[in-house]
Amino acid sequence: MSQILKGKTVFITGASRGIGRAIALACAADGANVVIAAKSDRPHPKLPGTIHGVVEEVQEAGGQGLAIKLDVQDEQAVAAAMEQAAAHFGGIDCLVNNAGAIRLQGVAQLPVKRYDLIQAVNSRAVFVCSQAALPWLRESNHGHILNLSPPLNLNRKWFAQYAPYTLSKYGMSMLTIGMAEEFRKLPVSVNSLWPRTLIATAAIEFEVGGPEMMRRGRKPAIMADAALALLRRPAGHTTGECLLDEDVLLQDGITDLSSYRYDPHGPELMTDLFLDD
Repeated sequence: MSQILKGKTVFITGASRGIGRAIALACAADGANVVIAAKSDRPHPKLPGTIHGVVEEVQEAGGQGLAIKLDVQDEQAVAAAMEQAAAHFGGIDCLVNNAGAIRLQGVAQLPVKRYDLIQAVNSRAVFVCSQAALPWLRESNHGHILNLSPPLNLNRKWFAQYAPYTLSKYGMSMLTIGMAEEFRKLPVSVNSLWPRTLIATAAIEFEVGGPEMMRRGRKPAIMADAALALLRRPAGHTTGECLLDEDVLLQDGITDLSSYRYDPHGPELMTDLFLDD
């Protein structure tokens, strides 16, 4: 299979671990230059991975890497990071808005400070990073923005217990739809990608359900392979879609997903948030 992303530059936020790291390695294996942008520039006592460690992995996988310490809440830092990445690699072709913050609490319980963080790291960062990357994306012949956010589902159960988080993730998807139309003539593809089932990441282990819940999930590799499939498509080919990982892989003829299970002998897989059973 030809390396469609060879020589292309992919800027990924929140890429020091989990799904972001997995996408970085998948792009690197396809020959891409990968910008690892995240706050984790030093080892965390609980969470594995730093931007520097992932860059080493990117280079081992066959790509070129650049580590940038970045807080996506800081628009000036985001603009500087885009400038640095473009100067280092000669441009930016793809942006993956993967950085995220989660807290599944309702309006009565959630502290205002945490509400602001969730909105800033999720929907606001999509706006900030996409706007900052656009000057280079529009000059690319392979411009893509990929947001890790769900299809819009207005079933009230997704608002009943944690409306603030739902708002932040749906805001990302609404920006996907809006930017896709705004950037259609450039062309820059803008899509959202979401897992059909739970993905076993540190966020699940420490913030949501613990180790036992991870046994009901899949590895981040399924999201990475689906993201790569989308990023490999020509600019303008697929845009304005809120897609599920399984559906993207099916479009590429991949039907056996058993290898993606976190625990091959674990209990039944858990459907992810915002998807009705």
